[in-house]
Amino acid sequence: MDSDEFRMWSRRVADWGVDYRESLRERPVRARTKPGDIARQIADSAPEAGEPMEVIFADFERIVPDGLTHWQHPRFFAYFPANAAPASVVADYLVTAIAAQCMLWQTSPAATEMETRVVDWLRQALGLPVGFAGVIQDSASTATLAAVLVMRERALKWAGNREGLSAHPAVRVYASEQVHTSVDRAIWISGIGADNLVRIPTKGPLHGMDPEALDAAIRADLANGLLPAGVVACTGGTSIGACDPIDRVAEVAHAYGLYLHVDAAWAGSAMICPEFRTLWEGIDGADSIVFNPHKWLGAQFDCSVQFLKHPEEQVRTLAIHPEYLKTHGHDGIINYSEWSVPLGRRFRALKLWFLMRHHGLEGLRTMIRNHVAWSVELAGRLAAEPDFEIVTEPVLSLFSFRHRGGEDADRHNLALVQAINDDGRIYLTQTRVAGAIAIRFQAGQFDMTRDDMEVAFATITEVARSLK
Repeated sequence: MDSDEFRMWSRRVADWGVDYRESLRERPVRARTKPGDIARQIADSAPEAGEPMEVIFADFERIVPDGLTHWQHPRFFAYFPANAAPASVVADYLVTAIAAQCMLWQTSPAATEMETRVVDWLRQALGLPVGFAGVIQDSASTATLAAVLVMRERALKWAGNREGLSAHPAVRVYASEQVHTSVDRAIWISGIGADNLVRIPTKGPLHGMDPEALDAAIRADLANGLLPAGVVACTGGTSIGACDPIDRVAEVAHAYGLYLHVDAAWAGSAMICPEFRTLWEGIDGADSIVFNPHKWLGAQFDCSVQFLKHPEEQVRTLAIHPEYLKTHGHDGIINYSEWSVPLGRRFRALKLWFLMRHHGLEGLRTMIRNHVAWSVELAGRLAAEPDFEIVTEPVLSLFSFRHRGGEDADRHNLALVQAINDDGRIYLTQTRVAGAIAIRFQAGQFDMTRDDMEVAFATITEVARSLK
């Protein structure tokens, strides 16, 4: 592809992206394809000779859009959002065109120094104290794995990477059942083992970890010769928005010298609004915090920020210094690959720089406050309907509900979720609360309006009452 073709196709793809975004409300949110429908339209093997871009792009338009669930659809109310605000998309065009490998300061000084600065912008916006430093990871899963590895190494007096785990007592990590499954994976990958992830009971309206039960579990493990290493707490758990009492959990963790990691992957974005910070009161007691600007804040995936009280501990755990990665002649520089599990790094800071400058913090706060208000309003309206019940009250913009109908409540509500999603106007998911099926609703898509909430109410009630 020569420069003229590259220019033409870059413009055409950008125009296609704008047209696609403008058409989203006309499309069903969830893909309507059946398993295998897409694969049958793709050749079994790669072509030996090159094909014209016109043909390739025509196939793209024919095959791909109808095979997608549209995460940027304003009525995407399932899971958590994966927002990609247009300013972020434009920045990512540039990142893709530049195609820099940003593993070291010397391989891309602008990427490293911009990352340092914009992550500190976020620290200030979230109200975190001076002293926390940050790094942009690819996802919260990677940040949590890094935190668990630090827990392990610190508990083993920095001998685990060298000696392995077999020479030491079983390492124990504590979390409630409301944490994300990325915690389970981090425990597996770190070698700690699923049997050593201790589940702490929850209590209260926010379904938070019971600090007394945490204390008792740690004491019992110490008495049995086991090695407590750390606690993973959550603010805004994925299922129903559970929030642990961070201040009290931190007190327990610190009393035993344990590392505290807080997963605020979704809810952390809302902490740019001071009125929501009660949900993570005591956050300054954390050793590590993760939140995903690529969820609610509008940054193109992937973009997960991990804040660290003592970054040198993570560097000590993860850094390797072969000669070919050393930067000679410069002192005090940061190589963020030493803060991360992967060596390779994209220029993720650029989209945050564009996003925060274009919208301003107040613009982003307004979006989040609207989503919370509209979700609370919808929960209230459903609660007022005689055949609906609210199962868990709104935490920020997330709540769960159930429709009363049918002899088997679980089967009825699963059928309702399927029918709503088949309808195409909105997209929801289900969860379990106290063992029973409930339907999740979360407002968070960047371009959502109050009218989209009205469509959600109409769709939920109409489809529920059409089921037999």
